[in-house]
Amino acid sequence: MAESREPLTALTDQEVVALACQGIEAAYRELIRRYQRPVFSLIYRMVRNRELAEDLAQETFIKVLNAIASYRPEFKFSSWVFKIANNAAIDHLRRRELDTLSLDGSPHAETPDAVEATVLQVGDHQESPLETVEARELGSSIEAGIAQLRPEYRTCILLRHVEGRSYEEIAEIMGLPLGTVKTYIHRARNELRVILGHLRA
Repeated sequence: MAESREPLTALTDQEVVALACQGIEAAYRELIRRYQRPVFSLIYRMVRNRELAEDLAQETFIKVLNAIASYRPEFKFSSWVFKIANNAAIDHLRRRELDTLSLDGSPHAETPDAVEATVLQVGDHQESPLETVEARELGSSIEAGIAQLRPEYRTCILLRHVEGRSYEEIAEIMGLPLGTVKTYIHRARNELRVILGHLRA
């Protein structure tokens, strides 16, 4: 079948997927181009190891391309991709029992402003150098606290507070009922309050 004359970059995800399902290799490459960085970023925050995150991201795209025909266009393609990525990361965490993650902002952030925009915010913006150091130490404590959460809770907190996803999209990504997602986030926050209780002076 002839390839679409319209540039792939101008098409919606669903339109590009339709072309990929026809075996058009350029459409596969376009989907990878669109989602390579956000998928890597999500996985990197879960496992906090660049090489491992690259491997898991590659594994994710292999699964995406192998299962592309099963994608249902009534759902957001991004949620479908992130669900596969999240499953790859959680499967690895369960196998290896890794307990680290990054709340230091996106590894792809190229400016201080971009880093700050993707960091999990803790309280108000700090002003003095001393407050900045204290905030960094507090951030490390929160990172360590989240690392103690079970993988499902950790994913919910990351998607909600780092990725800024809605409850509905988190439910779609994780394949869970909306009520379960809200419960997980509520429990995760309560656990963090206990874990980080010593920080309340």
